[in-house]
Amino acid sequence: MLRSTLTAILLITLSTLLVAADLQGDPATGKAKSVICAGCHGIDGNSVNPDWPKIAGQSEAYFIAQLQVFKQGPAGARRNPNSALMWGMVAGLSEQDMADLAAYFKQQKISQGVADDALAKKGEALYRGGNIELAAAACIGCHGPSGNGNPAAGFPALAGQHAQYVYNQLQAYQQGLRSGDINDSMRDMVKKMSDEDMRAVAEYIQGLH
Repeated sequence: MLRSTLTAILLITLSTLLVAADLQGDPATGKAKSVICAGCHGIDGNSVNPDWPKIAGQSEAYFIAQLQVFKQGPAGARRNPNSALMWGMVAGLSEQDMADLAAYFKQQKISQGVADDALAKKGEALYRGGNIELAAAACIGCHGPSGNGNPAAGFPALAGQHAQYVYNQLQAYQQGLRSGDINDSMRDMVKKMSDEDMRAVAEYIQGLH
């Protein structure tokens, strides 16, 4: 199990390095191209609609990987309700376009969120300690104590993300509408989580910074 996980992480890392070696994103060019993203995600990558993710500050590797998945359309790994919007938006993007956009949004600063303290308290316990009874791993292992993620391993930054968006994605993993996670890690983690657990973790993540 550990060997297969490490192998998957290594393959993703090598793939990312190869792409980076061939394509260098230009933030200035990415800013000009980001006009197509601004309507949903905001000029600086901080969306105001909680159903749409903040993309400011996200690692370039993860950002590009998700655009590539969306470009696969309904046959890809992201098929939850809002995915159809993205399928059309990325259809005409080249690899260089994706690299430029990733470079621009990586330089932007994600806006801080505010969590509901009562709900976030339970979310913190799950984020940091997981759930032994359900054999659910702690989020901290992949996404870090501050929610900054692990770019080299392909794990995204989460801190400050909209609670509603995080909750939507956890549901999508649980319902099989989203895949592509390393070694099925996300799907395994959420399959036994209750709705309350998912909302609590999402609320805690919104308040991380």
